[in-house]
Amino acid sequence: MTENADKRIGPGGSPIVYQETLRPSWSMWLLVLLAAALGWLTLAPLSIGWGVVAGVIVAAIAVFGLLASSTDITVTTTHVQVGRATIEREYIGEVTGYLGDDAFAQRGRKLHGLAYLHLRSWIKPVVRIQIEDPQDRTPYWLTSTRRPEDLVSVLGGAMHVVEDAQVDDEDIPEWLIEAERQRLEAEQAEDNREQPNGNGVR
Repeated sequence: MTENADKRIGPGGSPIVYQETLRPSWSMWLLVLLAAALGWLTLAPLSIGWGVVAGVIVAAIAVFGLLASSTDITVTTTHVQVGRATIEREYIGEVTGYLGDDAFAQRGRKLHGLAYLHLRSWIKPVVRIQIEDPQDRTPYWLTSTRRPEDLVSVLGGAMHVVEDAQVDDEDIPEWLIEAERQRLEAEQAEDNREQPNGNGVR
């Protein structure tokens, strides 16, 4: 079920039960060719030789950047490590996986400003890991993953289920809903007062 899950020791000195490496997709490597072409075009008008040198240097920088972007998600029996962040599993709360538009919303309009982000643009699914450590101001971790079902399963979470044809009110404050209800009731009462009575007199 998990990638490279075996008896190796991970964070906290305990056995690894899940591990995933977030590597660049094949399409991202096309950027290396594009970078090399741009580097060549920059200096080629001056000298073909300098153009080739510039292309090689720029391509090498692009390769280094892509390799450096590869990081791991590791879960042991006692700890979770996402990129450079590590936490004991006892401080993990609700874990939820998101796909498609829901994942896009978690990256954007629903994103908390204090969340720890471990995102890769070429990997669309995300998993949100709630943090329950009272000494940690970070509300949750949000990480990209190619296998959200496996990750939420090993952490005891679940995939997000989209409610059929229902409006998502979870981001609307209760006071705003109550204020809107009172405004509508006031408008209704005003309309009732303005309607004519049975004698045609207002």
